Amino acid sequence: MNCLSYFLLVIVLCAGLNNADNPPKNLVQLTNALGPENILKIHCVSKDDDLGYHYLRHGRIYSFQFYDSVFKTKFDCDLWQGSPYYKFHANFRAYEGGGFFVHYGKRNLWEVREDGIYFTHGIEKPRLEYKWSSEEII
Repeated sequence: MNCLSYFLLVIVLCAGLNNADNPPKNLVQLTNALGPENILKIHCVSKDDDLGYHYLRHGRIYSFQFYDSVFKTKFDCDLWQGSPYYKFHANFRAYEGGGFFVHYGKRNLWEVREDGIYFTHGIEKPRLEYKWSSEEII
């Protein structure tokens, strides 16, 4: 009888959680704060998703939202800038989470500037995290 009671309790709890509002998704946001004529090229991928290439003019924002997996969730991004031939490149981990601690509503905000890529969670002042490497792509 105890097994049946536990089984019914689990079913009731699952049904209650299923009807709850969805928790907020995690956010990765990249902002082009480069010079006015400098276009930012972005390519972000995870183990399961390739988000494609995106081109941002000055002041524009590219963002994507997702839920953490119970396995580690990672998004890596490649950025290129340096008109007209994308002379500078940066590759970095834009998000890492999931695993034992699943995050909800986590915000990773990246601001792309001439001297590098700055990071904040939205509360503190952005800080320089990555510098550009020089590579000429024609």
